[in-house]
Amino acid sequence: MTITQFLKTNFKHFNAAALVDAAEAYKLHVDNGHKMMVTLAGAMSTAELGITLAEMIREDKIHAISCTGANLEEDVFNLVAHNFYERIPNYRDLTPQDEEDLLNRHMNRVTDTCIPEMEAMRRIENVVLKYWQKADTEGKRYFPHEFMYQILLSGELDPSFQIDPKNSWLLEAAKKNLPMVVPGWEDSTLGNIYAGHVISGDIKNVHTVRTGIEYMMELADYYTKTATAESPIGFFQIGGGIAGDFPICVVPMLHQDLQRPEVPLWGYFCQISDSTTSYGSFSGCIPNEKITWGKLSKDTPKFIIESDATIVAPLVFALVLGK
Repeated sequence: MTITQFLKTNFKHFNAAALVDAAEAYKLHVDNGHKMMVTLAGAMSTAELGITLAEMIREDKIHAISCTGANLEEDVFNLVAHNFYERIPNYRDLTPQDEEDLLNRHMNRVTDTCIPEMEAMRRIENVVLKYWQKADTEGKRYFPHEFMYQILLSGELDPSFQIDPKNSWLLEAAKKNLPMVVPGWEDSTLGNIYAGHVISGDIKNVHTVRTGIEYMMELADYYTKTATAESPIGFFQIGGGIAGDFPICVVPMLHQDLQRPEVPLWGYFCQISDSTTSYGSFSGCIPNEKITWGKLSKDTPKFIIESDATIVAPLVFALVLGK
């Protein structure tokens, strides 16, 4: 039995049925030649979502990505330092002393997985700093993802790979020069490191790394040139927060602030989230609420899967890929 057959045979109700419905609508959307943006919140890279996400990119099932700074950098951390990661299955039982012991060993915990500071973060810092300083000296400016694309495509890190590179979603994105936005990049390890180097004077121009407002401007340009009434862009949101909240707002911005009513709304929407709809919970709001903000229409295919994205997303992707 294939994965698709298994899902269609067993996933018939509640969140299981929503998963199948959302995946089939996603598949129909891209099979009809339409584009799809995927947004990554949480710690999806450390959860190794890249195993299926990279394949989705290779097979042209994903055409743009919005991700947190953490997901951007953590895919590269995993790529070069995977052998030094430690998994802690009993993380719920850790005491404050256990946590401090991990700190003293420079092991930064993300749920059940510890990222090794020296092998991952500092190794990448040493490489990316050269690229930041080169751009700074030349008076050039790039987005955070563009710096990572440059590094990965240069081959400089190839001898350090500790996983099969085909499982790095960022490397696959770099090969295709996939459109990307990384809102709130400053709230990441490399963002903090960059600020430190600006403060210490290693980088002279704080604007060498482009961020925030310029990302929205780039996204507005991409959306205007790409989305049409006949071929709308879909929106597949993993988790909540800024990775999803930032890019979905490009449509009402284009309509209301730039007076471009001809720009189409998002043509598909799905969110995987365990954030239940509650008092003012934007990330947990049901899709219909987005109609009132001018993001979706009453006719947009809409899905919400209230479950763990590390379980749900690979299954959705498997169905979209026809596995």
